[in-house]
Amino acid sequence: MTATGEGVRAYPFGPVDRLEVDPKLAEICGEQPVLRVSLPYGGDAWLVTRHADVRAVLADPRFSRAAAVGEDIPRTVATGLPSTSMLSMDPPEHSRLRRRVANSFTVRRVEALRPRVQHIVNGLLDTMLAAGGPSDLTQTLTWPLPITVICELLGVPVADRDRFNVWVDGLLMLSDPVQSMEARGHLNDYLAGLVALRRTTPTDDLLGELANVADEEDRLLDEELVSLGVSLLSAGQEATANQLGNFVYTLLTRPDLWQKLVADPALVPDAVEELSRIIPISASAGFTRIAIEDVELSGQTIRAGDAVVAELGIANRDPEVFDHPEEIDFHRGNVPHVTFGHGVHHCLGAQLARMELRVVLESLLRRLPGLRLAVPVDQISWRTNRLIRGVDALPVSW
Repeated sequence: MTATGEGVRAYPFGPVDRLEVDPKLAEICGEQPVLRVSLPYGGDAWLVTRHADVRAVLADPRFSRAAAVGEDIPRTVATGLPSTSMLSMDPPEHSRLRRRVANSFTVRRVEALRPRVQHIVNGLLDTMLAAGGPSDLTQTLTWPLPITVICELLGVPVADRDRFNVWVDGLLMLSDPVQSMEARGHLNDYLAGLVALRRTTPTDDLLGELANVADEEDRLLDEELVSLGVSLLSAGQEATANQLGNFVYTLLTRPDLWQKLVADPALVPDAVEELSRIIPISASAGFTRIAIEDVELSGQTIRAGDAVVAELGIANRDPEVFDHPEEIDFHRGNVPHVTFGHGVHHCLGAQLARMELRVVLESLLRRLPGLRLAVPVDQISWRTNRLIRGVDALPVSW
């Protein structure tokens, strides 16, 4: 760890280590919950870690995402989001776009998809079992499932999923702006072609519905549809696929937890929430926000114009909110974690991700109660230099 100036530390403080929280980060932030840091790109920002402060930053309109668009903005990734992304908008622009797609991700609509998701999982497990073990679960289940689901939902040919894997992977690189921009260009061009096709040939998938809204005031522009498609495809594929692997890895490296679920599968919904809390999915703090007014957080004044980033993984272990926060407890009850965000930018696909996570765990527990790692833990390989943490391969036997 190096200091870049008086009272300012270089962030991140250390390299990403599997699914572990950086101990130096936890130590420093326990003492200074609002800390001045130097980000890898663009300069200094305030790093916020307390649960209450993180929720405030995510929900308070005085912390703007739209003001954080630009190459000179402090950030943790090489390339920031474009202004056309819904993630880079504030209300009312953000509200207009989100309203158009929110109905597709309600609990009721997601539950209606459950039989199809279960059918896909059954087919993937049938193929894996027929081939015999050991098997790399990332290749046989945790990556094929979410890309199949989100492609079907959007109306994107599943046959193109291999190309999407490469493009989304490049898009979420932490430190390669050229590759990230090239990947975004490929995704934009591909989805622009699909949007143009949907304008002339309506379909009943999500892209088709959005492209042919009858009310002219509610109709989205082509670039808005493309940007929305990129966001949904990226989140629906990359985040869910990695978290599926992370969940199984955590359970198989803690056989006591796996056996608890084998003995009582009804705990799966609670397990999904607790694992979502304890596993830090992001490799660094999240998207930058800019204070548009002076705001006080934990006794520290954030001045108008200051950049702020929130460390969700530390907030999810705040002892003021979670008793024994380092423990994994499937009987914890209400788990107000912020893994899916909070406020107007709360993840649209959170319910879909939860449903997929539950279906996968329930299916593995039912069909493969003896599931175990096929290699020693220290031989598990991890994806590196990515915005989202995840295993590179997960060899299992049963």
